[in-house]
Amino acid sequence: MESVALESIQLGVHADSWEESIRIAAAPLVGRGSIDQTYVGRMVESVNRLGPYIAIMPGLALAHAAPGDGVMASDLSIARFDSDIEFHCDHDPVRIVMCLACTDSESHVARLQRIAEKLLDDGFLDSLMGAESPKAMYALLNG
Repeated sequence: MESVALESIQLGVHADSWEESIRIAAAPLVGRGSIDQTYVGRMVESVNRLGPYIAIMPGLALAHAAPGDGVMASDLSIARFDSDIEFHCDHDPVRIVMCLACTDSESHVARLQRIAEKLLDDGFLDSLMGAESPKAMYALLNG
């Protein structure tokens, strides 16, 4: 999986809606200057327009939108929430939201593929759910 910076990992955060979960998961990328609020808004709008396609497997959503406005650098963040988030789809409830930002379509597809490969490893999602600290999650994601 692509490297995730330690400061882009949040554990035990709370969201009252799927929209808020995207904003919270994206906050470290905004703070790092990788994206701005335009891209955060585009991620939320994509789900409103296309449905909950970002809930890619039970328990996990991968928030992203097409490369373009609001993306200054390709980057990735992850947030594990303290309670279930409903995206109103078959993969509910979601507890982990990753946020992916890419500067171009080619790297966007390549990153999505690498993330999917890692997530398909048996037990990987359970390991993410059980990580006891941002450092432990960092080791899993960057290992």
